[in-house]
Amino acid sequence: MPHDNTGDRWILLIAVFKLVKGLLLVTAGIGALKLLHKDVGQVVQSAIDVLRVDPDNRFIHSFMVRTLAVNDRTLKEISAGTFAYAAIFLTEGTGLLLRKRWAQYFTIIVTTSFLPLEVYELARRISAAKVAVILVNIAILAYLIVSVRRHQGITT
Repeated sequence: MPHDNTGDRWILLIAVFKLVKGLLLVTAGIGALKLLHKDVGQVVQSAIDVLRVDPDNRFIHSFMVRTLAVNDRTLKEISAGTFAYAAIFLTEGTGLLLRKRWAQYFTIIVTTSFLPLEVYELARRISAAKVAVILVNIAILAYLIVSVRRHQGITT
């Protein structure tokens, strides 16, 4: 079966994208765990002071109000969810990087399952970032579906 180098590059790009997302989520999960047994509001206030951000800014103020409700249980739940998502993305990325056919199917299933939530979030509040995420995920889905149908050089 002939190798399509362009296809290999797209699979590699998707793999790296998934791995980067997974690593960022691991970092976020570790960050949440580091906040255990600390006054999260005080930590955020210190960060705002260090970054010299205007605490009266409506976005910063809203963020500060939300952090006051964060307790150790919430932090544990956030970190557990974050690590679970990271595991999914790292599995997708590693499988794609190793050119495993199951990883293409897995990525199609996972990406498709996240789309309704992404559309719901977009409907709640439209933002350029949310539109970009949906478009990237649709592009990934389209490419992988075509790739799977063509049975490109990914081994099982």
